[in-house]
Amino acid sequence: MREHLQHYINGAWVDSEGGKRHEVINPATEEACAVITLGSQADVDKAVAAAKAAFPAFAATPVEERKALLERILAEYKKRIPDFAKVISEEMGAPIGFAGTAQVGAGIGYILGTLEALEGFEWEAPVPGANARFVHEPIGVVAAITPWNWPLNQICAKIAPCIAAGNTVVLKPSEECPSNAVIIAEVMHAAGVPAGVFNLVNGDGPGVGVALTVHPDVEMVSFTGSTRAGIQIAKNAADTVKRVHQELGGKSPNLVLEDADFAATLPGTLQGIVANTGQSCIAPTRILVPKSRKEEAETFVKNYFAAVKVGSPEEDGAHIGPVVNKAQWTKIQSLIDTSIEEGASLLQGGPGLPDNVNRGYYVRPTVFSDVTPDMTIFREETFGPVATITTYDGIEDGIELANRTAYGLSAVVTGDVEQAKGIVGRLRAGLVAVNQWGGVKGGAFGGYKQSGNGREGGVYGLKDFMEVKTIAGA
Repeated sequence: MREHLQHYINGAWVDSEGGKRHEVINPATEEACAVITLGSQADVDKAVAAAKAAFPAFAATPVEERKALLERILAEYKKRIPDFAKVISEEMGAPIGFAGTAQVGAGIGYILGTLEALEGFEWEAPVPGANARFVHEPIGVVAAITPWNWPLNQICAKIAPCIAAGNTVVLKPSEECPSNAVIIAEVMHAAGVPAGVFNLVNGDGPGVGVALTVHPDVEMVSFTGSTRAGIQIAKNAADTVKRVHQELGGKSPNLVLEDADFAATLPGTLQGIVANTGQSCIAPTRILVPKSRKEEAETFVKNYFAAVKVGSPEEDGAHIGPVVNKAQWTKIQSLIDTSIEEGASLLQGGPGLPDNVNRGYYVRPTVFSDVTPDMTIFREETFGPVATITTYDGIEDGIELANRTAYGLSAVVTGDVEQAKGIVGRLRAGLVAVNQWGGVKGGAFGGYKQSGNGREGGVYGLKDFMEVKTIAGA
């Protein structure tokens, strides 16, 4: 069993001051695979103090120096791909092949996207019609609080622009999947990141998370996670008026157009529901189809999900693994049961473990039809391999149903690209994809409504980790 009992603060691994041990559970075996120390207020104070002390010198470094540092981080990161894959597979259940490609690759994409954003970035620009200029400057100490579902993706989406901008960072990764963050700290150390610029304090939300969000010396909180937690973080941060940057929940629609060629276009979007065992905030789980094609859609989606294999994360292949923990498994089972009680038609899957396993937090790939907007599963984020089919009557009705959600992180349109061009601008989401799902390197990732505020990735993500100053007369 791995032991990561120290925190990385001010360029060194240090013992916790008053923290407590926490076992990390392998969701495939239901047994402990690692142990960490949940940090304390004293640990947070020490890390924030280190970041604050390091900020003036690091903020003053030339941009080319920070770019070179990011390039060294990327080189060290790539050396650790097998290590990253192993711990992510064990701690959050991603099959080893998926962990080593998609999970690890997502982090690489954010670092590369930040490096590309630095090319030609306008750090200064004139104010039109005035003897003045705009200047982009670093914010200060940033608290980065990241989730378990795409752990390296979200760590790199925050750490890369922070370093590029000249900020210093205290990272609190999810206690459900912490070992990849420990490796990130080792990567930072090997790349020569100056002491105090990057700090890691393991912990949970009520402990380290709260301590960071209320800390008077933290200038910005960047959080990825549930909308419920995001609301609390915003309240915690309000007393010190720090910047709050959030990517929160989603309930993404897949608006299937009347003329869609199911065989040619649907698999690329359905894959977004089962990839990562459905544990993606942009999973397009709400499939909206024309009434005239309901039966055809039901058959296609049912057959697609029936072919999805479930198996051990230790095995390579195209199967899906378990969900991350018992609480998540129980929530998904409850949503499945509630959907049946509320009158949805179960086409595939259903409650309980798949037939080929007898332990672990595995979920049957599940499809419901006849799902209406008043049903719980139409509104609530499932975070598992569960799809719903809802019919619409005319494209106006389809667009209205797509937008009938408290969230606005992403949306998918499936069908003719030319027809989709007239629809994408009417969908209230930060990311709209046609005949595919997922973000793009260098894109701006973030949501509307209760899916958060701010953007990550590329130029917009870089700007969100900066202040803008107006200088007049000089």
